Amino acid sequence: MGRKRHTPEEIVAKLRQVDVLVSQGQTVDAAARSIGVTQTTYHRWRNEFGGLKLDQVKRLKELEAENARLRRAVADLTLDKVILTEAAPGKLLSPARRRACIERVRAVTGISERRACRVLGQHRTTQRKAARTPDDEVRLTADIVELARQYGRYGYRRITALLQAAGWMVNRKRVERIWRREGLKVPQRQPKRGRLWPADGSCVRLRPERPNHVWAYDFVEDRTHNGRRFRMLNVVDEFTRECLAIRVARKLKGADVIEVLAELFITRGTPEHIRSDNGPEFVAKALQGWIAALGAKTAYVAPGSPWENGYIESFNGKLRDELLRSEIFYSLREAQVLIEAWRRHYNTVRPHSALGYQPPAPEVTLWPAAQPRPAPPATPPTETASIH
Repeated sequence: MGRKRHTPEEIVAKLRQVDVLVSQGQTVDAAARSIGVTQTTYHRWRNEFGGLKLDQVKRLKELEAENARLRRAVADLTLDKVILTEAAPGKLLSPARRRACIERVRAVTGISERRACRVLGQHRTTQRKAARTPDDEVRLTADIVELARQYGRYGYRRITALLQAAGWMVNRKRVERIWRREGLKVPQRQPKRGRLWPADGSCVRLRPERPNHVWAYDFVEDRTHNGRRFRMLNVVDEFTRECLAIRVARKLKGADVIEVLAELFITRGTPEHIRSDNGPEFVAKALQGWIAALGAKTAYVAPGSPWENGYIESFNGKLRDELLRSEIFYSLREAQVLIEAWRRHYNTVRPHSALGYQPPAPEVTLWPAAQPRPAPPATPPTETASIH
């Protein structure tokens, strides 16, 4: 059997026993043999624990254990710093990047997978799971890039809606992952507009409740390539968000507003309210009397408060952002054709975020009031009917 390993408390007790024996007249050698150790061991113990009491020995053990923990902690922190230094500057935002980073760190430092995953915040299950690329990834990526090229002002949410309308069984998260992987983005972030509340905090009382309840109209200006100005009169149904008309001309006056509204009243019916700002074309007495004679009411916003006419202002911003800033019009006729084509695209194809990413007026959707009624059963011919 090997020699017994004495604890510090036992060593201090034996040293006190030797002190008592020496005080009784025994020699150090004889006293050391009486406690079962050699004289050399006794002197080594004396140099290490001489003069210490039992409580001091316990405190010494605690300090040694604490020092050992601190040394391990410093070593762990140093290793963590080495791992983070070898990983990459900045944040690793995706599991795939963390997976590749952990493999590289392990190859350089030789640490375990468990340690690298813990430091870099990667779950070990995620690290060991083999990434699988779907079979349709290449085709989906090509379609996303093509839609982003075609509609430069659309984000991945509207691109997702267009893909789903085209028959893709894909969710927003997958499109967002491909979108970011391909480095796609919508440039020039637009400033946010205020909500449809006035400055005093009270809510606007007139709210659209159904189609043809509230229309809104406003003017937008732009220039052709030769620098000449032209104007656009935009008319929007606030409930359906559908753009009812865009009249493009070099000059638009009150008579032109009446002409546009007359065409819409004939084809769409007369709305209950028409909202606008206080422009001279809209506050003209002839226009007000003409609208009132047809049973509609005007709703003017407060002067200097365009946010009260938020629906048409939002539409104007989309028109300018998605078309006017990206097209060069070499003639007024070209502007009329392109703007009308964009209006039809806006109504029937473009996903609208306020409508659950559905277009305002898709060709296959009818409002309940306009649903076709079933045809009555055919009446059988009578015997007296004559056939020619």
